[in-house]
Amino acid sequence: MVAAPSCRAVCPLALLLLAVLAGGCAPGDDGLASDRAPPAQRERGRLLLAQYQCGSCHVIPHVQAARGRTGPTLAAFGRRSYIAGQVPNGPDPLVRWIVAPAAVVPGTTMPAMGVSPQDARDMAAYLLALER
Repeated sequence: MVAAPSCRAVCPLALLLLAVLAGGCAPGDDGLASDRAPPAQRERGRLLLAQYQCGSCHVIPHVQAARGRTGPTLAAFGRRSYIAGQVPNGPDPLVRWIVAPAAVVPGTTMPAMGVSPQDARDMAAYLLALER
């Protein structure tokens, strides 16, 4: 006869599953999702998108002079399922993409712009907050 697992083994897993299904934090969640990124971080990201001249290739809502047409518009980026049509969208993959696009999607036409990981986190926070 096989003994049933104890509540000590099952309950933490069940609670984790419920938290994930309810939109709570999962292990490894870095807190960068648009609904959790502090407004100051999102604002810094918006300013950095202008500083790194991302708008020379992309249309980016509320970013000065961001009217480029070479790359796709970044409007409603937070609602997208994939980055570059290939990588599941989320804070960590987006940071990696902003820092080193070709390392994430070999052969991409998006250039590396010398963005630091910290700047990329702030830029990702802004982009993930774009819902429209």
